[in-house]
Amino acid sequence: MEEKNRKIILTGDRPTGKLHVGHYVGSLRQRVELQNSGKFDEIYIMIADAQALTDNADNPEKVRQNIIEVALDYLSCGLDPERSTLFIQSQVPELTEMSFYYMNLVTVSRLQRNPTVKNEIRLRNFEASIPVGFYTYPISQAADITAFKATTVPVGDDQLPMIEQTREIVRSFNHIYDEVLVEPEALIPSNEACRRLPGIDGNAKMSKSLGNCIYLSDSPEDVKKKIMSMFTDPGHIRVQDPGKVEGNPVFIYLDAFCRDEHFSRYLPEYENLDQLKAHYMRGGLGDVKVKRFLNEVIQEELVPIRARRREYEKNIPEVYRILREGSRKAEKKAAVTLAQMKAAMKINYFDDEDLIREQARKYGGE
Repeated sequence: MEEKNRKIILTGDRPTGKLHVGHYVGSLRQRVELQNSGKFDEIYIMIADAQALTDNADNPEKVRQNIIEVALDYLSCGLDPERSTLFIQSQVPELTEMSFYYMNLVTVSRLQRNPTVKNEIRLRNFEASIPVGFYTYPISQAADITAFKATTVPVGDDQLPMIEQTREIVRSFNHIYDEVLVEPEALIPSNEACRRLPGIDGNAKMSKSLGNCIYLSDSPEDVKKKIMSMFTDPGHIRVQDPGKVEGNPVFIYLDAFCRDEHFSRYLPEYENLDQLKAHYMRGGLGDVKVKRFLNEVIQEELVPIRARRREYEKNIPEVYRILREGSRKAEKKAAVTLAQMKAAMKINYFDDEDLIREQARKYGGE
């Protein structure tokens, strides 16, 4: 198959903590579905450790320890190293060189206008002192995507500005130099609830620092405890009170995880989620009953994930072997793209025999 017709995915996560159910419904589950669909020729899944260091430079051990946690989460969710290339960003040095060249194609004012960058800077209180590496991470992300000539990048809504920045860089490079790079398309989850799962405390964002996450590696007991403590509708005080499902974390989680067949197994008095919501909204349905149902649904989803994780935990050297082999494969692919870029930019001096002969003739040599 010609390279230009190949369908390629690039996506990944920063290794700053264990992955949680928000990551799962927002990206991991979809990655496994895409991997198993047979519609893509190459799939690259990156552990973005270099990017994580842009705001954790003083705590490299945090990043180092979480490499294996993220890898275990990937494998336990069903990512298959035979079909998806799992690799570590820092082990592909071509990405750094590409980022350096792309910096010449992006202005400071354009970076300042990137909504994702502005939001992330605010969240980390970097307004007064922004690390340059963090500030330029949209450029680094463009290198990650274009190095593998990714045609598809699964992302959440908040990452769409990053994809647009990449597309702009691709257009600039191809216009100035040559048609080397591929303009990627974003792929966002079709289920709106999956795009941004709230914390169990009702906070709009799941965060390790806020302690409001359900982790994929949590025990069944911890998952149940967290679900039963979840924030719901504060106005739904008594069972008979009408309740709100909009903005109610328990129902948002059900939107993301629940299928009709769950009702026949765990709550047979309802046929589907619409019926459950209708009962809650008219009153007469308690939060505890809904939470117990949600617990059954999520536990069912996590059972095979836990089982796969236990198997991989028994052989950690094998997990590192998978990452090493994946990183070598990714480096080989990125090297091809970088060589094409350098040829287009006319900085492939030692590979350009025509240049050498031309200069030799110019100065009267052979």
